[in-house]
Amino acid sequence: MAVQQLDVDNVIEARREYNAGLAAESKGKRVWQFPVLLLLVLALFPILQVTDGYNYVLHLMLYTFMYVAMASSWNILGGYTGYISLGHNVFFCIGGYFSGMILAYFGVSTLITAPLAGLAAAAVGFVIGSVTLKMRGPTFIISSIALLMVARILFDNWHFVGGSNGITLPQLHLDAQWMKVPYYYAFLLIAALTVWTSYKIKHSKFGLGLRAISQDEVKAESAGINTRFYKVAAFAISAFFVGMAGAVWGEYLTYIRPNIFLVILVAANLVLMCILGGKGTVAGPIVGAILLIAFNELSVVYLGSSELNILGTGVVMLLALMFFPTGIIGTLAAKKKLPRFLDWD
Repeated sequence: MAVQQLDVDNVIEARREYNAGLAAESKGKRVWQFPVLLLLVLALFPILQVTDGYNYVLHLMLYTFMYVAMASSWNILGGYTGYISLGHNVFFCIGGYFSGMILAYFGVSTLITAPLAGLAAAAVGFVIGSVTLKMRGPTFIISSIALLMVARILFDNWHFVGGSNGITLPQLHLDAQWMKVPYYYAFLLIAALTVWTSYKIKHSKFGLGLRAISQDEVKAESAGINTRFYKVAAFAISAFFVGMAGAVWGEYLTYIRPNIFLVILVAANLVLMCILGGKGTVAGPIVGAILLIAFNELSVVYLGSSELNILGTGVVMLLALMFFPTGIIGTLAAKKKLPRFLDWD
């Protein structure tokens, strides 16, 4: 009788595991249904030209894609690993200048050289990370700000790249109606690759190690995780996509200059977007980027370009943190109220 009961229990347990596996597989398929559909719609948008202010809408969308890519990239270091960087736009600058100088001297579009710019930024990130990531907590944050200041002084006084005046870049030979379209697709592709990479990292052994470092680095190291390599690798991967975004952004603006890339506001935006959407989540930086850019545009329209924008952003962030202490995605997920189409974790 006991043997029969044991067999029944084994069958029930096997069935439970099988159902759990089917549920996980179903969720994995469902997770990508909405993003893939959204990507298809966004890919078709430039062809439609359905609005009167087409160029303005296209600019706003590609600008959002750029920040989605950079915020998601920053999230690999600041969200998964727990190291807050306020100097990440140094890699934005490296990517912009690397491809920008090739375009200026050899005429090769940044749309082609952007991956090389990303690799250059990643290489610099690996070297810098090997030094700065020996520090932790507030010390690392201060070192990232120092990195930004040093880079600003360097590029302001580097005459080969135009110093503080920068250099002008040639434009693509396209009609004004279609001028923004190549950059739209470039930023859409960069954003999609960054989000996909972020998702893959979070659901990998590497991502598990990064989250362990974020929770308790000493215990993670005691458990056998090579914390230094993990941190430096996360830093380099994060720098790669930011560098690609910087490369395309420089050609889109048709000039590169230190005060475009090396201002603290760019780095602050990356942090705010991740905090607003949900630091350490896949969808959080996307939601944060969309909401923050939308609010900034609306505030400019209704309040004008003044200090009221900064005040308004501060109020919005304060209210968001009061009602969503772990970000919109994190808080809704904890309360079991996260819409299914945003449940990417």
